[in-house]
Amino acid sequence: MIDSTVPSFLSPEALFRAGSSLALLGWIALALAPAGARWAPLARRFAGRWVPLVLAVAYVALFARHGMGDGGYGSLAEVQRLFAVPGLLTAGWLHYLAFDLFVGAWISERAAALGLPHWAVLPLLALTFLFGPAGLLAWALLRGVQAFRARRRPAAVHA
Repeated sequence: MIDSTVPSFLSPEALFRAGSSLALLGWIALALAPAGARWAPLARRFAGRWVPLVLAVAYVALFARHGMGDGGYGSLAEVQRLFAVPGLLTAGWLHYLAFDLFVGAWISERAAALGLPHWAVLPLLALTFLFGPAGLLAWALLRGVQAFRARRRPAAVHA
C-alpha cells in the first residue's frame, strides 16, 4: 500500500535505492583515493563524513515519520516487528550503510596516517563494505600484528 501523503521520492523504496547508491559512491571514493593522492583527504571526508550525515538525516526522518511501530529493541521479536514496517526497515538499512561507511573511512584515514600502502587497505575496505564488523575486526588484527612485530624488533644500535 502506498501512502499518498508522502511524495514518492521519499518512499521507503526510493530512500533505500538513493541511500544505497550514495553509499556506493562513498565506497568508490575510498577505493580510488590512495593516501598520497591530492584528492584523498577530500574523498575520505566525502565518504566518511558527508555521506553518513546525509544518510543520518534520512534515518532520523524515517523514525520521525514511523515512530517505533509495534517494535522495539528489548527482544528479537520486538526487533522483528520493528523491521516489519518498510520505513523502519529502510531506516535500519541506512543505519548499516552510514556506520559501515564511517568505519571504512576511519580505516582508510588511519591507514594513510600510518603510511600503509593503499593496496593493503583495499581488502579491508572490501571486507568492511560487505561484512561491516568483519572488516573492523580485520583492521584490529592487522594493527595488533603490527604492534606485536614492532615490540619484537630489536632497537637500532647507535654508534
